[in-house]
Amino acid sequence: MRALLAEGAMALAVAPEANLSSGGAAGSPTGPLWWVSQCHGVWYSLAVMLPSLAFVGFLAWQARRSFRRLSYGRSHVVVVAYYALLWAVAVLNLLWCFLQAWQCMPDRAFSWNVLSLFTKSGMLFLEVSLIAFLLQGNDASGFESLARTFVISGAVVAADVLLKTIYVFGFGVPLFIDADQGTGGKWGLWILHKLVLTGVYGLIVFMHHSRWRDRLPAKPAYYNYVCAMLLLNGLSLLGCFLVASGAGFGLWLYNVTTVCYHSLYLPLLYVTFLADFFQEEDMLLENVYYSEMKDAGFFDADWD
Repeated sequence: MRALLAEGAMALAVAPEANLSSGGAAGSPTGPLWWVSQCHGVWYSLAVMLPSLAFVGFLAWQARRSFRRLSYGRSHVVVVAYYALLWAVAVLNLLWCFLQAWQCMPDRAFSWNVLSLFTKSGMLFLEVSLIAFLLQGNDASGFESLARTFVISGAVVAADVLLKTIYVFGFGVPLFIDADQGTGGKWGLWILHKLVLTGVYGLIVFMHHSRWRDRLPAKPAYYNYVCAMLLLNGLSLLGCFLVASGAGFGLWLYNVTTVCYHSLYLPLLYVTFLADFFQEEDMLLENVYYSEMKDAGFFDADWD
């Protein structure tokens, strides 16, 4: 068992060249599932593929009920837009997880960079919009307050996309090749990215334990979400620092946080922010159906 765990852990940090040299030359894949093990290895690929596939399957299974709840007149257009955005990002993330082999294909480098740029930007938009929602505190009027965050989130993500586009397509920095240590410029940008997010989540946690606690939403699930994201971004920041310093363990740590982010973030977001909304809509729909049936006289016999 220890040997299997050690093998799975080392697979997260192995470089593409090592996989190619041990599993065959690039451009000559063998086996029906060569794309699972070609780049990062089987353990890494399965760790990102299976949870992402399960979450998209869950969304598809709940789609009919969710659409019925969202079509109810009480649902705000922002909630509908946010649910649609969640669907789009979940599908993009699923493609990103299943096309990991593109990282090790020189002829697929452009496609991989474009896919990674759209996927990470979509997930960042969700993350920034929820940070803005939390910072509005108790002045926020439920999910309708997300409408005021979309413009700010869009501006932040647009700036992030522009900067990453210049790095990737302008300077040729392998920003989205997770198994490549790359250059100092690559890790400098990721350090800045993770430092900002860690600082914001740390600020929210500090507010929760200070006299400004009443300015934050009182729901415990929101605080748990912030703590989880603070831990994840903090570990990712540490990994970036270690890689930039030349420590091989840093690449392993960074890849572990990447796996956790792409496989668990969207389910965490759904459970924290959307599950309660859909549950509340279910109760309202049941009350509406009961009222309609009562007005139609279905329960008159119960009073006789």
